Amino acid sequence: MEEWVGGLWDRFITKAASREYPAAAVQLKDMEKTLGMMFRALGGDPGLRVQQAVAERHGARRGFLQRVAGTGQRSAQAGLDGEQLRLPERIALFADSSLNRDLYCWLAALAAHDVPSDEAWIVRNQRATVVTLFRYPGLQARYQRLVEAILASRPSPQLLPADEAAQEKAVREALLNPGAVADLPLLRRSSARPLQPVPLWLYPLVDSEGPPRRLEHQEAAEGVESKDGEGRHKAQRTEMPAEKNGILLLFRAESLMSWAEYVKVNRSQDDDPDTNAAQAAADMDTLSVAQDSERVASRVRFDLDLPAAAEDDLPLGPGISLPEWDYRQQALKPDYCRLQPMVSRQAEAVDLPERLRPHARRLRSQFAALAPIRRWLKAQPEGVAPDIDAWVRHQADCLAGTVNGQDGLYLAQVQQERDLACLVLADLSLSTDAWASDEQKVIDVIRDSLMLFAEALGATGDRFSLCGFSSLKRGQVRFHELKAFDRPYDAAARGRVQAIKPGYYTRLGAAIRHGSRQLARQPSRQRLLLILSDGKPHDLDIYEGRYGIEDTRQSILEAREQGIRAFCVTIDKEGASYLPHVFGANGYTLLRRPEELTTRLPMLYAQLTRE
Repeated sequence: MEEWVGGLWDRFITKAASREYPAAAVQLKDMEKTLGMMFRALGGDPGLRVQQAVAERHGARRGFLQRVAGTGQRSAQAGLDGEQLRLPERIALFADSSLNRDLYCWLAALAAHDVPSDEAWIVRNQRATVVTLFRYPGLQARYQRLVEAILASRPSPQLLPADEAAQEKAVREALLNPGAVADLPLLRRSSARPLQPVPLWLYPLVDSEGPPRRLEHQEAAEGVESKDGEGRHKAQRTEMPAEKNGILLLFRAESLMSWAEYVKVNRSQDDDPDTNAAQAAADMDTLSVAQDSERVASRVRFDLDLPAAAEDDLPLGPGISLPEWDYRQQALKPDYCRLQPMVSRQAEAVDLPERLRPHARRLRSQFAALAPIRRWLKAQPEGVAPDIDAWVRHQADCLAGTVNGQDGLYLAQVQQERDLACLVLADLSLSTDAWASDEQKVIDVIRDSLMLFAEALGATGDRFSLCGFSSLKRGQVRFHELKAFDRPYDAAARGRVQAIKPGYYTRLGAAIRHGSRQLARQPSRQRLLLILSDGKPHDLDIYEGRYGIEDTRQSILEAREQGIRAFCVTIDKEGASYLPHVFGANGYTLLRRPEELTTRLPMLYAQLTRE
C-alpha cells in the first residue's frame, strides 16, 4: 500500500512540476534529415553530423514544485564540437508544436553561422545571431516569436538576487537586441546560482569562459547510449583502479552472529547483474568507462587478432602501401596504410546454386538488350545495300522535278559498342555476420548479389571485377580479388565468391584507392566503382567518426579526378547523416531491407550505365 501511494504521489508531483508540453513535443529523430540538409544548405560544415545532445546539470534555480519532485536539474542544450551538431532529443518547451519545430530550425541555422573564437559565450551567440538574421531576413519573424515565448518562460529579474538579476537582464537584452551586450556580469556572491539555460543559444563543449553552467569533467568522451536507447550520457574514459586489495576490517570475535541468529539472505555476487545499475547511471552526470579485462576475459574470449598463417587466407605478394587523408592536418599522409591482396584458402570451383538459377536466367534475358548489336543506318551516302525507302523518295522527287543530289540512298551497318568497365567493392566487415532476415545473414545476401550481378553482366559483355575487403588497423587492409578484369567469370570465380566470410573492420578509404587504381588502368571510356556497404567507415585505431568519413570522402574525390564514377549501395539506416557529404546527393542509394540487394544491384547497374 505504501509503495502504491508513493508511486501515485511521484507521478502527480512530477507532472505538476513539469514545465514541458508533451502533447506538442517535437522529436529530433523526426527532424534529423531536415535539420542536416538545412544546416549544410545554410553554409554549415558538411562533415558534421546531427546527433542527440547529452543532458547535463545546469545548477540554476528551480521552482518549488521542481525541488519537491527532484526534477529540472538537467537539460540538454544545443552545441557544436569538432564532429557533430548536438541538439536536444526532443523539444517540448512550448504549447505550440510549430514553435518547438521552429526552435530546432533556428538552432541549425545559428550553428551554420557559428565561428569558433575566444569571445565570451554570450558575445559569440549574439554575433552568430546577427550574422544569421542579416543573411536570411526571412528568419526574423520566427526569431521574434521564439524570443517572446522564451522570455515569457524565464524567471523575472525582480524576483532574483541582485547579481543574478543583472545576468538575467543582460541575457534578455542580448536576445531582444543581439549585439548590444558586451559581457555577462559576474556572480559575486558565493551562494549565487548560474543562469537558467538559454534554449535559443549554443553551448560550447567545455566551460572555458563560458556558458553559465557547471561541468564536472573537462575531458569527456562522446556521449554513450543508455541501454534502453532513450537518452545519452556524457562519458569519460578512465583507467581501472590499480588497488585491488580490500580494506582491513577490525572486529571482535564476540560480534559474530551465532547459529541461532543466522538468517538466509540471497546476497548478490560480483558477477550478478545489478538491477539498479540503469537507475544509478541515469542519476550520474558523467559515466566513467574503463576496460576491465579480468572479469570479462574469464567468461568470454573475443580476440580480433589475425589467425595463424596455416588457417588464414593466402596473401599475394608483400602488400601495397597507400596514403590516408588526415582532415585535422588537411594533408595526405603518404604510405600510411598497407593493403594486402589475399585469396581464400578454402575456395573451390562451384556451379551457380540451384535457387539462384531462375533469377539468373531472367537477368540474363533482361541484360541481353544491353549487349553490343549491329544496327542499320538509313539514308547514307554509301553503304552495303540500297535503301529502298530512300530510292522511292528519290524517284518521286525526280518525277516532281525537285531532285536533291545530296540524298543518301544506301544502308550502312555499324557495331554498337559498350565501352565500360565496372569494379564492385563489397564490405566484408564483422557487421555482415548479422542476420538480414530469418533465413539469411548479410554476408549471404552479399554472396548471392555478387553471383547474380556477375551472371547479368555476362550477358552484356562489359568488363567487370568483383572485390571484397575488411581491415584490422592501418597495417592490415585485407583485399580479396574475387574476379579480375582479365579473367573470365567461371566456376573458380564463383567458388571465390562462395568462400567469402565476415572479416574485421571497414577502412573504406584504402580499399577505394586500390580499387580506383585498378579501374584507372582499364582502357574503357566509362568506368564505374560500385561500393556495397552496411555501415560507416570504422577501425580500431583513429579511423572512426569524422576521421574515417573525411578519408573516405577524399578517396572518392581522388577517384573522380581519375574519371571514375563512384556509387554506394548501403543498408545503413544512419547513412543519410554522412553519405551525402561523402558521395554527394546522387552518389548513393539506401536500401531499407538488406535482402533487396540481390534484385536491386543489377537494376542499379543498368540504370547507371544508361545515363
